[in-house]
Amino acid sequence: MTAEILVNVAPAETRAALVEEGVAQELYVERRSRRGLVGNLYRGRVTRVLPGMQAAFIDIGLERTAFLHAADIVSAPPDETAVGLAPPGAPPIEDVRRLLSPGDDLLVQVMKDPIGTKGARLTTYITLPARFLVFLPRGDGIGVSSRIDDETERQRLKTATAQLLGAKTSGGYILRTAAQGVPRESLREDMEYLRKLWHHVRVRATETPPGTLVHEDLPLPLRILRDELSRGVVRVLVDSAAEHARMSAFAQEFMPASGARIELHGGPRPIFDLHGIEQEIGKALERQVPLKSGGYLVIDQREAMTTIDVNTGAYVGHRNLEETTFRTNLEAAACIGRQLRLRNLGGIIIIDFIDMHDESHRRQVLAALEHSLAGDRAQARIVSLSPLGLVEMTRKRTRESLEHLLSEPCRSCAGRGFVKTPETVCNEIFREVLRQGPHPSGRELLILAHPDVIERLLEAEPATLDELKARVGVPLRLQVEGLYGVDQFDLVRA
Repeated sequence: MTAEILVNVAPAETRAALVEEGVAQELYVERRSRRGLVGNLYRGRVTRVLPGMQAAFIDIGLERTAFLHAADIVSAPPDETAVGLAPPGAPPIEDVRRLLSPGDDLLVQVMKDPIGTKGARLTTYITLPARFLVFLPRGDGIGVSSRIDDETERQRLKTATAQLLGAKTSGGYILRTAAQGVPRESLREDMEYLRKLWHHVRVRATETPPGTLVHEDLPLPLRILRDELSRGVVRVLVDSAAEHARMSAFAQEFMPASGARIELHGGPRPIFDLHGIEQEIGKALERQVPLKSGGYLVIDQREAMTTIDVNTGAYVGHRNLEETTFRTNLEAAACIGRQLRLRNLGGIIIIDFIDMHDESHRRQVLAALEHSLAGDRAQARIVSLSPLGLVEMTRKRTRESLEHLLSEPCRSCAGRGFVKTPETVCNEIFREVLRQGPHPSGRELLILAHPDVIERLLEAEPATLDELKARVGVPLRLQVEGLYGVDQFDLVRA
Protein backbone atom coordinates (compact mmCIF):
# COMPACT_ATOMS: atom_id res chain seq x y z
CA MET A 1 0.00 0.00 0.00
CA THR A 2 1.42 3.37 -1.04
CA ALA A 3 1.10 6.29 1.32
CA GLU A 4 2.02 9.94 1.47
CA ILE A 5 2.11 12.58 4.16
CA LEU A 6 0.66 16.06 3.68
CA VAL A 7 1.83 18.84 6.01
CA ASN A 8 -0.09 22.12 6.20
CA VAL A 9 1.60 24.94 8.12
CA ALA A 10 -0.30 28.03 9.33
CA PRO A 11 0.87 30.80 11.71
CA ALA A 12 -0.68 29.25 14.83
CA GLU A 13 -1.43 25.68 13.76
CA THR A 14 0.30 22.82 11.97
CA ARG A 15 -1.66 19.88 10.57
CA ALA A 16 -0.51 16.63 9.02
CA ALA A 17 -2.47 13.92 7.24
CA LEU A 18 -1.43 10.36 6.49
CA VAL A 19 -3.01 9.43 3.14
CA GLU A 20 -3.11 5.82 1.93
CA GLU A 21 -4.28 5.02 -1.60
CA GLY A 22 -5.62 8.57 -1.89
CA VAL A 23 -7.76 8.34 1.27
CA ALA A 24 -6.97 10.16 4.53
CA GLN A 25 -6.39 7.65 7.32
CA GLU A 26 -4.96 9.70 10.18
CA LEU A 27 -4.98 13.39 11.09
CA TYR A 28 -2.61 15.22 13.42
CA VAL A 29 -3.16 18.75 14.70
CA GLU A 30 -0.67 20.76 16.73
CA ARG A 31 -1.47 24.28 17.86
CA ARG A 32 1.00 26.80 19.18
CA SER A 33 -1.22 27.35 22.23
CA ARG A 34 -1.84 23.62 22.86
CA ARG A 35 1.06 21.44 21.86
CA GLY A 36 0.71 17.77 22.70
CA LEU A 37 2.57 16.66 25.82
CA VAL A 38 3.06 12.94 25.17
CA GLY A 39 6.77 12.10 25.38
CA ASN A 40 7.70 15.28 27.25
CA LEU A 41 9.86 14.95 30.38
CA TYR A 42 9.19 17.05 33.49
CA ARG A 43 10.68 17.42 36.92
CA GLY A 44 7.56 16.91 39.00
CA ARG A 45 6.74 17.36 42.66
CA VAL A 46 4.43 15.02 44.55
CA THR A 47 1.43 16.92 45.93
CA ARG A 48 -0.76 14.07 47.19
CA VAL A 49 -0.38 10.34 47.75
CA LEU A 50 -3.51 8.19 47.66
CA PRO A 51 -2.74 4.70 49.02
CA GLY A 52 -6.31 3.57 48.36
CA MET A 53 -5.78 4.22 44.65
CA GLN A 54 -2.12 3.12 44.66
CA ALA A 55 -1.35 6.43 42.97
CA ALA A 56 -0.06 9.95 43.47
CA PHE A 57 -0.80 13.36 42.02
CA ILE A 58 2.21 15.18 40.60
CA ASP A 59 2.58 18.90 39.90
CA ILE A 60 4.39 19.34 36.56
CA GLY A 61 3.39 22.96 36.03
CA LEU A 62 0.12 22.34 34.17
CA GLU A 63 -3.37 23.61 34.97
CA ARG A 64 -4.35 20.23 36.46
CA THR A 65 -2.09 17.98 38.49
CA ALA A 66 -0.98 14.84 36.68
CA PHE A 67 -1.64 11.23 37.72
CA LEU A 68 1.04 8.63 38.48
CA HIS A 69 0.02 5.06 39.25
CA ALA A 70 2.16 2.75 41.35
CA ALA A 71 2.53 0.37 38.39
CA ASP A 72 4.29 3.16 36.49
CA ILE A 73 6.87 3.83 39.19
CA VAL A 74 10.31 2.29 38.73
CA SER A 75 12.78 2.05 41.59
CA ALA A 76 15.93 4.03 41.00
CA PRO A 77 19.51 2.88 41.25
CA PRO A 78 21.30 4.41 44.26
CA ASP A 79 23.32 6.85 42.12
CA GLU A 80 20.15 8.44 40.69
CA THR A 81 18.09 8.98 43.83
CA ALA A 82 20.48 11.65 45.02
CA VAL A 83 19.89 13.89 42.00
CA GLY A 84 16.11 13.59 42.09
CA LEU A 85 15.74 11.53 38.92
CA ALA A 86 13.48 8.95 40.54
CA PRO A 87 11.90 8.28 43.92
CA PRO A 88 13.70 6.08 46.44
CA GLY A 89 12.32 2.62 47.02
CA ALA A 90 12.97 -1.04 46.38
CA PRO A 91 10.85 -3.59 44.51
CA PRO A 92 8.47 -5.25 44.83
CA ILE A 93 6.03 -2.32 44.73
CA GLU A 94 3.51 -3.18 47.43
CA ASP A 95 2.41 0.22 48.66
CA VAL A 96 2.77 3.60 47.00
CA ARG A 97 3.55 5.16 50.38
CA ARG A 98 6.84 3.27 50.43
CA LEU A 99 7.82 4.91 47.15
CA LEU A 100 6.56 8.48 47.33
CA SER A 101 5.85 11.18 49.88
CA PRO A 102 4.37 14.66 49.39
CA GLY A 103 7.19 17.04 48.49
CA ASP A 104 9.34 14.44 46.68
CA ASP A 105 10.79 15.49 43.31
CA LEU A 106 11.14 13.02 40.44
CA LEU A 107 11.63 12.85 36.70
CA VAL A 108 8.44 11.81 34.91
CA GLN A 109 7.32 11.37 31.31
CA VAL A 110 3.83 12.06 29.94
CA MET A 111 2.09 8.90 28.69
CA LYS A 112 -1.30 10.46 27.93
CA ASP A 113 -2.31 14.06 27.30
CA PRO A 114 -4.86 15.70 29.58
CA ILE A 115 -8.29 14.69 28.27
CA GLY A 116 -11.48 16.40 29.38
CA THR A 117 -11.40 16.84 33.14
CA LYS A 118 -8.57 14.33 33.61
CA GLY A 119 -4.98 15.40 34.08
CA ALA A 120 -2.03 13.92 32.21
CA ARG A 121 -1.01 10.30 32.89
CA LEU A 122 2.64 9.94 33.89
CA THR A 123 5.29 7.26 34.14
CA THR A 124 8.83 7.05 35.48
CA TYR A 125 9.70 4.38 32.89
CA ILE A 126 11.44 6.87 30.62
CA THR A 127 11.63 6.16 26.87
CA LEU A 128 13.63 8.25 24.39
CA PRO A 129 12.86 7.53 20.71
CA ALA A 130 15.19 8.00 17.76
CA ARG A 131 14.84 7.00 14.12
CA PHE A 132 15.55 3.27 14.53
CA LEU A 133 15.83 2.75 18.30
CA VAL A 134 13.94 3.55 21.47
CA PHE A 135 16.18 3.89 24.52
CA LEU A 136 14.93 2.75 27.94
CA PRO A 137 17.40 4.28 30.45
CA ARG A 138 15.94 2.24 33.31
CA GLY A 139 15.13 -0.82 31.26
CA ASP A 140 17.09 -3.92 30.39
CA GLY A 141 17.55 -6.15 27.36
CA ILE A 142 16.78 -5.73 23.65
CA GLY A 143 13.34 -5.91 22.06
CA VAL A 144 12.24 -5.89 18.42
CA SER A 145 9.05 -4.42 17.00
CA SER A 146 6.37 -7.05 16.42
CA ARG A 147 5.80 -5.58 12.96
CA ILE A 148 9.13 -7.05 11.83
CA ASP A 149 8.00 -10.58 10.90
CA ASP A 150 11.19 -12.02 9.40
CA GLU A 151 12.82 -14.07 12.15
CA THR A 152 16.24 -13.88 10.48
CA GLU A 153 16.06 -10.09 10.37
CA ARG A 154 14.90 -9.93 13.98
CA GLN A 155 17.88 -11.99 15.08
CA ARG A 156 20.29 -9.90 12.98
CA LEU A 157 19.06 -6.68 14.57
CA LYS A 158 19.24 -8.09 18.10
CA THR A 159 22.77 -9.39 17.55
CA ALA A 160 23.99 -6.12 16.04
CA THR A 161 22.48 -4.08 18.87
CA ALA A 162 23.93 -6.38 21.54
CA GLN A 163 27.41 -6.07 20.01
CA LEU A 164 27.12 -2.27 19.96
CA LEU A 165 25.92 -2.18 23.56
CA GLY A 166 28.90 -3.96 25.03
CA ALA A 167 29.11 -5.33 28.54
CA LYS A 168 29.20 -2.10 30.58
CA THR A 169 26.31 -0.19 29.05
CA SER A 170 23.17 0.14 31.17
CA GLY A 171 19.65 0.53 29.87
CA GLY A 172 17.62 -1.32 27.27
CA TYR A 173 16.69 -0.77 23.63
CA ILE A 174 13.69 -1.47 21.41
CA LEU A 175 14.29 -1.75 17.67
CA ARG A 176 11.56 0.11 15.77
CA THR A 177 9.89 -1.05 12.57
CA ALA A 178 12.00 1.47 10.64
CA ALA A 179 15.14 -0.49 11.65
CA GLN A 180 14.29 -3.32 9.28
CA GLY A 181 17.13 -3.71 6.78
CA VAL A 182 19.25 -0.82 8.11
CA PRO A 183 23.03 -1.31 8.46
CA ARG A 184 24.80 -1.62 11.77
CA GLU A 185 26.37 1.82 11.37
CA SER A 186 22.94 3.48 11.40
CA LEU A 187 22.09 1.71 14.64
CA ARG A 188 25.36 2.89 16.15
CA GLU A 189 24.60 6.52 15.21
CA ASP A 190 21.17 6.28 16.81
CA MET A 191 22.67 4.76 19.93
CA GLU A 192 25.23 7.55 20.29
CA TYR A 193 22.55 10.20 19.81
CA LEU A 194 20.34 8.62 22.48
CA ARG A 195 23.19 8.34 24.96
CA LYS A 196 24.01 12.04 24.54
CA LEU A 197 20.34 12.94 24.85
CA TRP A 198 19.97 10.97 28.09
CA HIS A 199 23.06 12.66 29.51
CA HIS A 200 21.54 16.04 28.64
CA VAL A 201 18.25 15.05 30.31
CA ARG A 202 20.03 13.92 33.49
CA VAL A 203 21.88 17.21 33.77
CA ARG A 204 18.76 19.27 33.06
CA ALA A 205 16.76 17.27 35.61
CA THR A 206 19.13 18.35 38.40
CA GLU A 207 19.21 22.01 37.32
CA THR A 208 15.54 22.81 36.64
CA PRO A 209 13.12 23.64 39.47
CA PRO A 210 10.13 21.36 40.20
CA GLY A 211 7.11 21.78 37.97
CA THR A 212 9.09 22.66 34.85
CA LEU A 213 9.81 21.05 31.48
CA VAL A 214 13.06 19.12 31.21
CA HIS A 215 12.87 17.84 27.63
CA GLU A 216 10.29 18.39 24.90
CA ASP A 217 9.51 15.98 22.08
CA LEU A 218 10.00 17.06 18.46
CA PRO A 219 7.43 19.36 16.82
CA LEU A 220 4.79 17.70 14.65
CA PRO A 221 6.49 18.00 11.21
CA LEU A 222 9.72 16.42 12.46
CA ARG A 223 7.93 13.88 14.62
CA ILE A 224 5.88 12.73 11.65
CA LEU A 225 9.11 12.15 9.70
CA ARG A 226 10.63 10.15 12.54
CA ASP A 227 7.58 7.99 13.21
CA GLU A 228 5.80 7.53 9.88
CA LEU A 229 8.34 7.33 7.04
CA SER A 230 8.81 3.61 7.56
CA ARG A 231 5.18 2.84 6.69
CA GLY A 232 5.57 2.76 2.91
CA VAL A 233 5.46 6.55 2.57
CA VAL A 234 6.56 7.51 -0.93
CA ARG A 235 6.25 11.28 -0.58
CA VAL A 236 6.05 14.01 2.07
CA LEU A 237 4.43 17.17 0.73
CA VAL A 238 4.71 20.38 2.79
CA ASP A 239 3.31 23.79 1.90
CA SER A 240 5.77 25.99 3.84
CA ALA A 241 9.22 26.81 2.44
CA ALA A 242 10.65 27.40 5.92
CA GLU A 243 9.25 24.13 7.27
CA HIS A 244 10.39 22.29 4.14
CA ALA A 245 13.94 23.50 4.76
CA ARG A 246 13.82 22.43 8.41
CA MET A 247 12.40 19.00 7.56
CA SER A 248 15.00 18.50 4.81
CA ALA A 249 17.80 19.41 7.22
CA PHE A 250 16.43 17.00 9.82
CA ALA A 251 16.22 14.23 7.22
CA GLN A 252 19.74 14.95 5.98
CA GLU A 253 21.10 14.50 9.51
CA PHE A 254 19.07 11.54 10.72
CA MET A 255 17.69 9.78 7.60
CA PRO A 256 19.74 10.80 4.55
CA ALA A 257 18.11 8.23 2.26
CA SER A 258 14.67 9.81 2.84
CA GLY A 259 15.53 13.41 2.01
CA ALA A 260 14.50 13.11 -1.65
CA ARG A 261 10.95 12.18 -0.61
CA ILE A 262 10.32 15.56 1.07
CA GLU A 263 8.83 17.96 -1.49
CA LEU A 264 7.62 21.56 -1.35
CA HIS A 265 4.05 22.22 -2.48
CA GLY A 266 4.06 25.41 -4.49
CA GLY A 267 0.63 25.28 -6.13
CA PRO A 268 -1.96 28.07 -5.81
CA ARG A 269 -4.57 25.86 -4.12
CA PRO A 270 -4.17 25.02 -0.40
CA ILE A 271 -2.66 21.57 0.01
CA PHE A 272 -5.52 20.21 2.15
CA ASP A 273 -8.13 21.52 -0.27
CA LEU A 274 -6.33 19.99 -3.25
CA HIS A 275 -6.37 16.52 -1.70
CA GLY A 276 -9.82 16.72 -0.09
CA ILE A 277 -8.52 16.71 3.49
CA GLU A 278 -10.55 19.74 4.59
CA GLN A 279 -13.69 17.91 3.53
CA GLU A 280 -12.60 14.81 5.44
CA ILE A 281 -12.04 16.88 8.59
CA GLY A 282 -15.56 18.27 8.30
CA LYS A 283 -17.00 14.77 7.88
CA ALA A 284 -14.98 13.48 10.86
CA LEU A 285 -16.84 15.93 13.12
CA GLU A 286 -20.26 14.63 12.05
CA ARG A 287 -22.18 11.98 14.00
CA GLN A 288 -23.40 10.20 10.90
CA VAL A 289 -21.03 8.47 8.48
CA PRO A 290 -22.59 7.36 5.17
CA LEU A 291 -21.67 4.01 3.63
CA LYS A 292 -21.45 3.51 -0.13
CA SER A 293 -24.29 0.97 -0.12
CA GLY A 294 -26.73 3.46 1.41
CA GLY A 295 -26.30 2.38 5.02
CA TYR A 296 -24.68 4.57 7.64
CA LEU A 297 -22.90 4.66 11.00
CA VAL A 298 -23.84 6.83 13.97
CA ILE A 299 -20.83 7.62 16.18
CA ASP A 300 -21.36 9.10 19.65
CA GLN A 301 -18.37 9.98 21.80
CA ARG A 302 -19.07 10.22 25.53
CA GLU A 303 -17.05 10.44 28.73
CA ALA A 304 -17.22 6.73 29.56
CA MET A 305 -17.13 5.22 26.07
CA THR A 306 -17.72 5.67 22.36
CA THR A 307 -20.69 3.93 20.75
CA ILE A 308 -21.03 3.11 17.05
CA ASP A 309 -24.43 2.09 15.69
CA VAL A 310 -24.73 0.41 12.28
CA ASN A 311 -27.88 0.99 10.21
CA THR A 312 -29.00 -0.27 6.79
CA GLY A 313 -30.46 3.11 5.87
CA ALA A 314 -31.45 3.21 2.20
CA TYR A 315 -29.80 -0.13 1.42
CA VAL A 316 -32.53 -2.76 0.86
CA GLY A 317 -30.38 -5.53 -0.64
CA HIS A 318 -31.27 -7.93 -3.44
CA ARG A 319 -31.82 -11.40 -1.92
CA ASN A 320 -33.02 -11.59 1.69
CA LEU A 321 -32.78 -9.82 5.05
CA GLU A 322 -29.85 -11.89 6.33
CA GLU A 323 -27.80 -11.12 3.21
CA THR A 324 -28.67 -7.40 3.40
CA THR A 325 -27.65 -7.31 7.06
CA PHE A 326 -24.40 -9.17 6.38
CA ARG A 327 -23.37 -6.89 3.50
CA THR A 328 -24.10 -3.76 5.55
CA ASN A 329 -22.15 -5.04 8.56
CA LEU A 330 -19.24 -6.09 6.36
CA GLU A 331 -19.00 -2.62 4.81
CA ALA A 332 -19.40 -1.00 8.22
CA ALA A 333 -16.58 -3.09 9.72
CA ALA A 334 -14.17 -1.91 7.01
CA CYS A 335 -15.26 1.71 7.56
CA ILE A 336 -15.05 1.63 11.36
CA GLY A 337 -11.29 0.94 11.43
CA ARG A 338 -10.63 4.04 9.34
CA GLN A 339 -13.01 6.20 11.40
CA LEU A 340 -11.30 5.20 14.66
CA ARG A 341 -7.93 6.25 13.23
CA LEU A 342 -9.24 9.40 11.54
CA ARG A 343 -11.11 10.63 14.61
CA ASN A 344 -8.47 9.23 17.00
CA LEU A 345 -11.11 7.59 19.16
CA GLY A 346 -9.81 5.66 22.16
CA GLY A 347 -10.85 4.00 25.39
CA ILE A 348 -13.87 1.66 25.48
CA ILE A 349 -15.70 1.36 22.16
CA ILE A 350 -19.03 -0.48 21.73
CA ILE A 351 -20.09 -1.34 18.17
CA ASP A 352 -23.73 -2.26 17.62
CA PHE A 353 -23.78 -4.30 14.42
CA ILE A 354 -27.13 -5.29 12.94
CA ASP A 355 -28.23 -8.70 14.29
CA MET A 356 -27.03 -11.67 12.24
CA HIS A 357 -28.18 -15.26 12.71
CA ASP A 358 -25.56 -16.98 10.54
CA GLU A 359 -22.46 -17.82 12.61
CA SER A 360 -20.18 -17.70 9.55
CA HIS A 361 -21.40 -14.17 8.81
CA ARG A 362 -20.50 -13.10 12.36
CA ARG A 363 -17.00 -14.51 12.01
CA GLN A 364 -16.49 -12.78 8.67
CA VAL A 365 -17.63 -9.40 10.04
CA LEU A 366 -15.30 -9.75 13.03
CA ALA A 367 -12.42 -10.69 10.69
CA ALA A 368 -13.18 -7.64 8.53
CA LEU A 369 -13.04 -5.41 11.62
CA GLU A 370 -9.69 -6.90 12.67
CA HIS A 371 -8.36 -6.42 9.12
CA SER A 372 -9.42 -2.75 9.11
CA LEU A 373 -7.44 -2.21 12.33
CA ALA A 374 -4.32 -4.00 11.09
CA GLY A 375 -2.59 -0.80 9.97
CA ASP A 376 -3.42 1.11 13.15
CA ARG A 377 -0.39 2.06 15.26
CA ALA A 378 -2.57 2.40 18.36
CA GLN A 379 -3.00 -0.86 20.24
CA ALA A 380 -6.52 -2.27 19.91
CA ARG A 381 -8.16 -5.29 21.54
CA ILE A 382 -11.41 -6.79 20.21
CA VAL A 383 -13.80 -9.00 22.18
CA SER A 384 -15.84 -11.53 20.20
CA LEU A 385 -19.20 -10.60 18.67
CA SER A 386 -22.15 -11.22 21.02
CA PRO A 387 -25.47 -12.81 19.94
CA LEU A 388 -26.99 -9.29 20.05
CA GLY A 389 -24.46 -8.06 17.51
CA LEU A 390 -22.43 -6.02 20.03
CA VAL A 391 -18.65 -5.87 19.82
CA GLU A 392 -16.68 -4.60 22.81
CA MET A 393 -13.22 -3.30 22.05
CA THR A 394 -10.59 -0.97 23.43
CA ARG A 395 -8.16 1.27 21.59
CA LYS A 396 -5.22 2.88 23.32
CA ARG A 397 -5.78 6.59 23.87
CA THR A 398 -2.70 8.81 24.17
CA ARG A 399 -3.99 12.16 22.89
CA GLU A 400 -7.26 14.02 22.53
CA SER A 401 -9.69 12.94 19.85
CA LEU A 402 -10.23 15.14 16.82
CA GLU A 403 -13.64 16.17 18.15
CA HIS A 404 -12.28 17.25 21.52
CA LEU A 405 -9.40 19.09 19.88
CA LEU A 406 -11.41 21.03 17.29
CA SER A 407 -14.77 21.41 19.04
CA GLU A 408 -16.31 22.42 22.33
CA PRO A 409 -19.66 21.56 23.98
CA CYS A 410 -22.66 23.46 22.61
CA ARG A 411 -23.29 26.53 24.77
CA SER A 412 -27.03 26.19 24.32
CA CYS A 413 -27.37 22.59 25.45
CA ALA A 414 -24.10 22.32 27.50
CA GLY A 415 -23.09 19.23 25.56
CA ARG A 416 -26.30 17.27 26.20
CA GLY A 417 -27.15 17.23 22.50
CA PHE A 418 -30.71 18.53 23.01
CA VAL A 419 -32.57 21.62 24.31
CA LYS A 420 -36.02 22.09 25.79
CA THR A 421 -38.84 22.93 23.43
CA PRO A 422 -40.41 26.42 23.47
CA GLU A 423 -43.60 24.86 24.86
CA THR A 424 -41.69 23.38 27.81
CA VAL A 425 -40.02 26.72 28.52
CA CYS A 426 -43.38 28.53 28.36
CA ASN A 427 -44.72 26.22 31.06
CA GLU A 428 -41.63 26.87 33.19
CA ILE A 429 -42.23 30.62 32.80
CA PHE A 430 -45.86 30.20 33.91
CA ARG A 431 -44.77 28.36 37.05
CA GLU A 432 -42.12 30.97 37.82
CA VAL A 433 -44.66 33.81 37.44
CA LEU A 434 -46.88 32.08 39.98
CA ARG A 435 -43.91 31.72 42.34
CA GLN A 436 -43.28 35.47 42.08
CA GLY A 437 -46.92 36.11 43.01
CA PRO A 438 -48.47 39.54 43.48
CA HIS A 439 -46.26 42.47 44.49
CA PRO A 440 -47.32 45.29 46.84
CA SER A 441 -46.08 47.92 44.43
CA GLY A 442 -48.16 46.49 41.59
CA ARG A 443 -45.28 47.04 39.17
CA GLU A 444 -45.29 45.05 35.95
CA LEU A 445 -43.33 41.82 35.56
CA LEU A 446 -40.93 41.77 32.59
CA ILE A 447 -40.37 38.38 30.90
CA LEU A 448 -37.14 38.10 28.84
CA ALA A 449 -36.76 35.02 26.65
CA HIS A 450 -35.64 33.59 23.29
CA PRO A 451 -37.58 34.79 20.19
CA ASP A 452 -39.18 31.35 19.67
CA VAL A 453 -40.47 31.36 23.25
CA ILE A 454 -41.87 34.88 23.02
CA GLU A 455 -43.53 34.01 19.71
CA ARG A 456 -45.27 31.01 21.29
CA LEU A 457 -46.39 33.07 24.28
CA LEU A 458 -47.98 35.63 21.99
CA GLU A 459 -49.51 33.28 19.43
CA ALA A 460 -50.31 30.05 21.27
CA GLU A 461 -50.66 31.09 24.90
CA PRO A 462 -52.44 34.50 25.02
CA ALA A 463 -55.30 33.09 27.08
CA THR A 464 -52.88 31.62 29.60
CA LEU A 465 -51.13 35.00 29.91
CA ASP A 466 -54.44 36.72 30.62
CA GLU A 467 -55.20 34.12 33.29
CA LEU A 468 -51.79 34.68 34.90
CA LYS A 469 -52.29 38.46 34.94
CA ALA A 470 -55.54 37.99 36.80
CA ARG A 471 -54.04 35.56 39.33
CA VAL A 472 -50.90 37.58 40.23
CA GLY A 473 -52.59 40.98 39.85
CA VAL A 474 -49.74 42.68 37.98
CA PRO A 475 -49.21 43.47 34.27
CA LEU A 476 -46.95 41.12 32.28
CA ARG A 477 -44.66 42.47 29.56
CA LEU A 478 -42.69 40.33 27.07
CA GLN A 479 -39.27 41.20 25.65
CA VAL A 480 -37.20 39.29 23.06
CA GLU A 481 -33.57 38.53 23.92
CA GLY A 482 -31.78 37.26 20.80
CA LEU A 483 -28.68 36.18 22.73
CA TYR A 484 -30.60 33.88 25.05
CA GLY A 485 -30.75 30.15 24.45
CA VAL A 486 -34.15 28.54 23.85
CA ASP A 487 -34.29 27.23 27.45
CA GLN A 488 -33.05 30.46 29.07
CA PHE A 489 -35.37 33.13 30.49
CA ASP A 490 -35.49 35.80 33.20
CA LEU A 491 -38.27 37.55 35.14
CA VAL A 492 -37.59 41.14 36.23
CA ARG A 493 -39.71 43.65 38.18
CA ALA A 494 -39.88 46.71 35.94
